[in-house]
Amino acid sequence: MAKPTFTDTKNKFLSRFSNDIGIDLGTANTLVYVRGKGIVVNEPSVVAVNQKTGQVVAVGMVAKNMLGRTPTHIVAIRPLVDGVISDFEVTEEMLSYFMKRAGEFMPKKLLGPRVVVGVPSGVTNVEVRAVRDATKNAGAREVYIIEQPMAGAIGIRLPVHDPVGSMIIDIGGGTTDIAVISLGGIVRSKNLKIAGDKLNNDIISYIRNEFKILIGETTAEHVKMTVGNVVPGEPLETTIRGRDLITGLPREVVITDSDIREAIGQSIDILLESTKEVLETTPPEILSDVMKRGVHMVGGGALIKGLSVLLAETLKLPVTVADDPLTAIARGAGIILEDLDYYRPVLILSDDDISPTS
Repeated sequence: MAKPTFTDTKNKFLSRFSNDIGIDLGTANTLVYVRGKGIVVNEPSVVAVNQKTGQVVAVGMVAKNMLGRTPTHIVAIRPLVDGVISDFEVTEEMLSYFMKRAGEFMPKKLLGPRVVVGVPSGVTNVEVRAVRDATKNAGAREVYIIEQPMAGAIGIRLPVHDPVGSMIIDIGGGTTDIAVISLGGIVRSKNLKIAGDKLNNDIISYIRNEFKILIGETTAEHVKMTVGNVVPGEPLETTIRGRDLITGLPREVVITDSDIREAIGQSIDILLESTKEVLETTPPEILSDVMKRGVHMVGGGALIKGLSVLLAETLKLPVTVADDPLTAIARGAGIILEDLDYYRPVLILSDDDISPTS
């Protein structure tokens, strides 16, 4: 058994004086896990800013409810685009707010918390540093970064450290991560911009072109989750309201599941092809493991009706949607916090983690 290093002893000592937080920093939603309490925050990654004063007016669900409904001087924005920070200061404000919310569930400690943050696979060093800096500025003492598919795999208890191949598809709001994992590392992966937001935009474009009606993002999301089904089955329909592009007046139309299938069909095809590409480049031994163990789906997009069935038919592999797929990454961050030393090899190393003597 390895002798504990000075750093290990120091970290154990300091951990008595600080809390542990896991954050799934998503384009659509941010989830916060507090060690010993579970997931305590699950809110949209939206911030409302007063442009006259530069002040943050609202964060999370309150800000999301303002989308498309604000006066001209208040703007409801998403500070993350395609899983990457697009507005550093607003992201910092948002993280600070969520960490304060999490603080309501934690005992008061002398030092700032240790934080594990999930980011999309394949992020650049600059993007990792932006997440690290924003989290530290929001009050964290130590920040550890992990790729979201790895965190998702840990969250659904896949044997990530074993010499066994596991395949995971994480369909979030801004990005989809397709990854094959073995021996504590990502063997093959692909990061796509085809995810929840893209599907919402597909629906908005389709309804504008076919029905000459303009709808908002919130309506598109609602339609996708209520009548969207990528496999033909029992007919589904819903009534939506929007602005008629010809008369400029309000109008309502009935949208069916076949409309949504047509709207998002091209994006779903790209998702299927990309999954095939990852499998085609996977080493044969790992591929045989995936054939036995199947494909695991996490993230909000995993809940789209019929998607797991379509994937299974296309790939000729068993496909499983994880229990509570929305929280898998946050749960994974929480499991890492329970035994940080054991999971340290799966974290993304940055310049800060590499000492000059190592």
